[in-house]
Formats: sequence, structure tokens, C-alpha cells
Amino acid sequence: MAIIELIDIHKSFGSKHVLRGVSLQVEKGENHVVVGRSGEGKSVLLKQVIGLMKPDSGDVIVGGYHLNKDPKALQWVRRKVAMVFQMAALFDSLTVYENVAFYWLENKQKTRGELDRLVPEILELVDLPNTEHLYPAELSGGMRKRVGLARALACDPEILLYDEPTTGLDPVTSEVINELMVRASHARNVTSVVITHDMRSAYTVGHRISMLYEGNIIFTGTPKDVQNSRDPVVNQFVNGLAEGPMTQIEDEEVQRTSKSLEKIRLKGRLSEEDVESA
Repeated sequence: MAIIELIDIHKSFGSKHVLRGVSLQVEKGENHVVVGRSGEGKSVLLKQVIGLMKPDSGDVIVGGYHLNKDPKALQWVRRKVAMVFQMAALFDSLTVYENVAFYWLENKQKTRGELDRLVPEILELVDLPNTEHLYPAELSGGMRKRVGLARALACDPEILLYDEPTTGLDPVTSEVINELMVRASHARNVTSVVITHDMRSAYTVGHRISMLYEGNIIFTGTPKDVQNSRDPVVNQFVNGLAEGPMTQIEDEEVQRTSKSLEKIRLKGRLSEEDVESA
């Protein structure tokens, strides 16, 4: 059963058409990874799910609610969907305890005693025991990512959204974060959508992987399906190849731009010569 469904989503920014009819289903309880190059629109796609950005056309269904049509949808999303930001987005002036408990402190829906039990439990889950008193400036990059995950888990979400969770981390720390994401999904029984271009992370975390390319989902399958894919675009991306259809298109665009600039330059020179002869 799909808990998230995107149907023919289009999104443009001026003349730049980022999403060109994206359709995607995320099943309840799965870890679904969306991969693609930088600038392909992965984060824009994620913002459609959480309601931070509206599509120009198409339908977004989350938890059975039509996000663009049902006024109750955003209320459900704000209660049941949490996001782990790329750079953790912690509050520098708050301690780890206050960052993790932020949602409940703001909403005043839990007593201090309840939070005193909840926060250490969540920090234990992300391997950060006895860090409640520390400030973000005292944490390493990997620790800050884990606090960001703990804060999201503390909201007791049904859906977790991750935006490039391993960006800026060394390989060992990245693998720690990958394992924590898998552990958190099992421990809290949440559905996860992970945006990344890190294929090692995608293979470790994902039950299914979708590839976003030129504004569309061009492939969806298990990690094994992705590794065995004969699609030339998928093959080039997952294997990090310098040559292939992705770079061929870029080369052609560069050549077209160069020719256009040369025409402009020659036209300008010709105009100058005409002026001088006159």
C-alpha cells in the first residue's frame, strides 16, 4: 500500500522546467531512495512531499490525503512527517537535549519528566548517550547529523525524509549514518525517503531505488535491479563513468553554446568593421 504517491508532477522556476511529469509511489514501511545528479531536482521533489513547495500541476498524496486539495492534509503532514536536513540544521544556541526535544518544548504536549525519559532513549538509539548537555559547536559533523536524526525521530513520525544525509562525511562516518537510518526505520517502524547521489548509501539503505533524470523518474527497482540495469543512463550514473549519454548531452550543449557565442562575436566584429568603413 502506497503511503506517498506523486502523480504527474510538474514544477518550473521561470523558464527552467525542473520536474517534467514525475510519478512515484513509496510503499508503507519501505526505505525508498531517489538518486540523481546534483541539480536534477531531488530536493525540489522532496519539498513536494512535505508541502514546502506546491507543484505547478499534478497530485501529491501523503498518508491518504491529497496535499493540494484537502485542507487537513498539511495538518497530518506536520504531525506525521519529519525531515533530516542536509547539514542537520541544529539550533546553535540550544543544547542537544533542547534540539532533540524542540518539537515537544514548542508544543508543550509532553511534561519535562516525559522528555527526560524520551531524549536519552532517542540519543541512545543514534549512539549518542550522555550528550544532552553539549552544544552543536562541540559536536563533530557526524554527531550533528545524528542529533538531526534524533530530533526527527523524537517527533514520532510515520514518514522520515532525508536530504543528502551523508554529504560532507568521510566514508566511515557515512556508513555509520547509513546503518543508523536502517536501524531507526526498523526500531520506529517508519517509512523513509532518502535523497542522495551516494550509491553506496543507496545500496545500504534502500529497499527500492528510483533515478531522477531530466525531470522524470526513468528507473525504479531493487538495489540488485539497479546494479544489473542495462539502461545506459543508469549504468553511467551508478558506476560513475566519465563517458556515456549523460556527458554526451552536456558536450553537445557546450558545443551549441560555443557556436552561438562565436556567431555573436563575429557579428559584433562585423558591425565594428562596417562602422569604420562608413
